[in-house]
Amino acid sequence: MHEISDISQNKKLLWLMALACGLTAGANYFSQPLIHSIQQYFQVDAAQAQLTVTLAQLSYALGLLLIVPLGDIADKRKFIPTLMGLAGVGLCLCACAINLPMLWLGTMMTGLFSVAAQVLIPFATMTVKPEKIGEVVGFLMSGLLVGILLSTSLSGLLSNLFHWKLIYIMSAILIFGLAYQLKRELPYTMRQQMPYREIFKSMATLMIEERRLNFRAYVGAGAFASMSVIYSTIAVYLSAAPFHLADSLIGMVSLVGVFGALSAQYVGRYADRGYGTLFTTLGCVLLLSSWLMFYFSSYSIWLYIAGFATANLGLAFVHSCNQNIIFRIRPTAKSRLNSIYMTLYFAGAATGSALGTYAWNHGGWLYTCLAGLGLAVFCSSFALLDFICYGRQAKTAQHT
Repeated sequence: MHEISDISQNKKLLWLMALACGLTAGANYFSQPLIHSIQQYFQVDAAQAQLTVTLAQLSYALGLLLIVPLGDIADKRKFIPTLMGLAGVGLCLCACAINLPMLWLGTMMTGLFSVAAQVLIPFATMTVKPEKIGEVVGFLMSGLLVGILLSTSLSGLLSNLFHWKLIYIMSAILIFGLAYQLKRELPYTMRQQMPYREIFKSMATLMIEERRLNFRAYVGAGAFASMSVIYSTIAVYLSAAPFHLADSLIGMVSLVGVFGALSAQYVGRYADRGYGTLFTTLGCVLLLSSWLMFYFSSYSIWLYIAGFATANLGLAFVHSCNQNIIFRIRPTAKSRLNSIYMTLYFAGAATGSALGTYAWNHGGWLYTCLAGLGLAVFCSSFALLDFICYGRQAKTAQHT
């Protein structure tokens, strides 16, 4: 039986957890750069191929709502590897797909069970000392965010060099191997006895009673929505005048976000020391300022790259601080808290994607920047409310 009481003595297990977070979360994004290849392979129209991405996101959202809360009552040493194994089966279905419905089935199965990462993160906070929660969350979030950013680049690269199904085969092999290792290495934690239906009643109670959970969820939703405006328009903006970038180069631009993702582990350490409010503020400032760079990016691709890096850094700051705070609200309900937070977080992403597409189609880059800026202001407003209500409490905790 393993116990994570000292980060420096458990690097192997933490690296396994971070890899699992990155791989399972990233698996939900493989199809995004492959739509054209999928369309040609199955001889279908673009709308049918694009539905693959939509199904991946919908199934992931369903998993956040229905599966993640089970982390509070399940034996996580078995539950997490099982979820990963089922996600691996979904990847295998995608790799073996002989028609589009089979690919859709594999995509939905992968999306539904790739929420293993969102069970793993709150689980990790149960196995460390309270003063190490932010550091561990930040480390695992770095793995998750890097996995998401690399997933689209790698899937597109492997598709161009070999075949679009290769990424599914490779990731399935890796995820099965990681699931086996985690089953052997994960420590034991206490679990609650609670009927499944009671979980959702308790989640409703948490949303009513814990005002700070709502504040932080809206901060995260607004930040991710603002970033999603960029995700939904990056291809159409950079492939048009004056840039005319190829798909491979567009993918390279997005890799600058890795630096922001890697910063999450360092933000977590400072959040443990009571600087969560400060780094949330910095994150909001970075998000707001990134849209100034985006607006003037038509003059230089470097301004766009700087804006993309700045926005990703701001999102990493905000998200790491949010999770550091919400996991301390109710220590016995961490999976349910994470389910609520992440469901609203990805609802924000979906909203941002829809607004970004609408703004681009109806007003071009100006409207796109206004939409992204407006969502960043929404995020900052709830961060300000959180500071007004809980800022003094955070300062007191820092001094004690």
